[in-house]
Amino acid sequence: MNDFNVKLKPLLSLLSGGGGGSGLITGGGGASGTGMQATGGSISDYSHPNGSNYRAHIFTSSGTFVVSALSQGIDSGDKIEYLVVAGGGGGGGANSQSGGGGAGGFRTNLTGHPVKAADYTVAAGTYTVTVGAGGLGGVGPAPTAPGSIGSQGGNSEFHPTAVVYPNTAMIRSVGGGGGQGYSAAPVPGMNGGSGGGSINTSITYAGGTAATDPNHPQIAGYAGGGSEPTYVSPYAGGGGGGAGRVGAPDLPSTPLTRSTGGYGLQALIAGPPATPQPIGTPGPGSGAAATGYFAGGGGGGSYGAEGAAGGYGGGADGGGTNIPSINGASAASSTGGGGGGSAYGVGGYGMGGSGGSGIVVVRYQIGSGEIGSAKASGGAISFYNSKTIHTFTSSGTFTTPGSFNETVEYVAIGGGGSGGGVNPGGYYNDAGGGGGAGAYETGTFSISTPSSITITVGGGGAGTTGQNNGSNSVISSPTITAPGGGAGGAGNSPDLGGNNGGSGGGGTRGYVGGNSTSDPFPGTIGATPTNGWGHAGGTGNPSQHGGGGGGAGAVGSPSPPGSSLSGPGGAGIQLPSTFRNPNSDVGAPGPTSAPTPNGFDTSGKYWVAGGGGGGTSSPGPQLASTGGAGGGGAGGTGPHPAPGGAGVVNTGSGGGGTSNPGSPSLNDVGGHGGSGLILIAYPT
Repeated sequence: MNDFNVKLKPLLSLLSGGGGGSGLITGGGGASGTGMQATGGSISDYSHPNGSNYRAHIFTSSGTFVVSALSQGIDSGDKIEYLVVAGGGGGGGANSQSGGGGAGGFRTNLTGHPVKAADYTVAAGTYTVTVGAGGLGGVGPAPTAPGSIGSQGGNSEFHPTAVVYPNTAMIRSVGGGGGQGYSAAPVPGMNGGSGGGSINTSITYAGGTAATDPNHPQIAGYAGGGSEPTYVSPYAGGGGGGAGRVGAPDLPSTPLTRSTGGYGLQALIAGPPATPQPIGTPGPGSGAAATGYFAGGGGGGSYGAEGAAGGYGGGADGGGTNIPSINGASAASSTGGGGGGSAYGVGGYGMGGSGGSGIVVVRYQIGSGEIGSAKASGGAISFYNSKTIHTFTSSGTFTTPGSFNETVEYVAIGGGGSGGGVNPGGYYNDAGGGGGAGAYETGTFSISTPSSITITVGGGGAGTTGQNNGSNSVISSPTITAPGGGAGGAGNSPDLGGNNGGSGGGGTRGYVGGNSTSDPFPGTIGATPTNGWGHAGGTGNPSQHGGGGGGAGAVGSPSPPGSSLSGPGGAGIQLPSTFRNPNSDVGAPGPTSAPTPNGFDTSGKYWVAGGGGGGTSSPGPQLASTGGAGGGGAGGTGPHPAPGGAGVVNTGSGGGGTSNPGSPSLNDVGGHGGSGLILIAYPT
């Protein structure tokens, strides 16, 4: 551990007041007034050792924070604290030693934080929340430069809806810079919230630079690692910069570990410091104190060795010479981590890993009478309609004491499959099928003994030129598994149909969609079948259009024969009424028309598990197919590059298929599948 980290660690223990406290959230203490009345994101209510009670609104996808009334008798009535992390940059591709992607910018005004910004006050009204997407990894093809540099992550923002930049009321974190791939010199796309790393050559190249903001002078990120002329084996690209340190250059004499991504920073904003944070990734140390880190840089890809490590806080590892893969790893959702750089090995040049999407959290104090008493710990905890709800947007542990004796309700959704991609081995005018949604399961089970139940939230399939299924979401005891969604069919050689999964992926041109490994939605909301709910993907037509991915509530639509349209994704499903806390926007928007024959409450909120739309690939302008209600990504359309849209994070929705109306085909990636979700509730 270097000196900077040793000095930083004691400060991190003081974030948000630090200190001890019970492992379970209990009421009592704090102010006796009433807290701010606001809606948006998913909710986490908790008591803090400093004597205050807090409500945090966690946004893993874009939305609105709506304040209807300011607090009375608490604080000044109008103060909030925030965390705004941008999307991480993609790692460089099509090179034997590409740079890692830079982390998304990191901004917070938490009391006591080393990079605390000014206090922030709000008024009644609507605030826009933008969560930046992770940048796509570089895909090449080598040895040409276009497409080989990782793309920048998207900006994350929090601001009054009427405000535009520049304005001190707009909190903006800039997306991370892309890692350098096969290119002759650094390019502006390497700059960002933190800079992307450079390739390793015998020429000295600098890594990307970190963005600054005159309205908010606090450091939000660091530069990426550069290339040094020593050029000593094993070669590796520079690491992407992180929120807490520069990316390491490929320099054997550096005090930093060679080519690693810069580490991120901790923010204890979503739960008590004494319990594991429900968001973020692990960092240095152990136990709860080692959780809640964000914005680590991606590791550089290596030629002749294993890829360099990503920085803690979500940075992904670089690819190695088939150790474990020539492709850089992709960063996890909602971390702002940078993607890993690519390597070279059997199979040729690898692809860069994609950056992780960002996150926005807003918290404020609430009164002692506004917080319930949780009987268990784990995830983000909220209270609604005499129920305690534990929301897991990332993996964790649901822990119950010996006094716990309840029948719990649950929802488990697997990660969505990626939309199908296209690579140069495919035919011209190819298109990918939409990704299938992860399986949707809901039911009950009883707990009457002390338990430590492992919760695994499945990741969405990473967008690629091929196919990636989503990962399973699992409740360990009793074993409840929601399979990940099948990837959409890909335009490769030969072309590939949609994969099977929780819901099946849509097929590419002339190929059938994948089948669902789940049971079809039965038509009314009732007991979950053994394998959960899901549907098959639609068939692509021979005229280069992909079928839609299946959703939890409906099949993916086929691309109509003889038409120039691709198939929309299948509709998802709405969460059970237990989990529809009106202060929360967990899930994604859905229909707002009259109730459907399946009996859905079409209030327009709390929808999940939509299928991804198929790609449309005829030359000339085309309409993009829509993703299924519940967060499915839209299909790609238009000239190269035309990636599919990503499934919404924490909905288990499929990504959209890509479009590639060219001859010959070029590398184009399908949309990322949305990560899964697990919810647990019991009587308060």
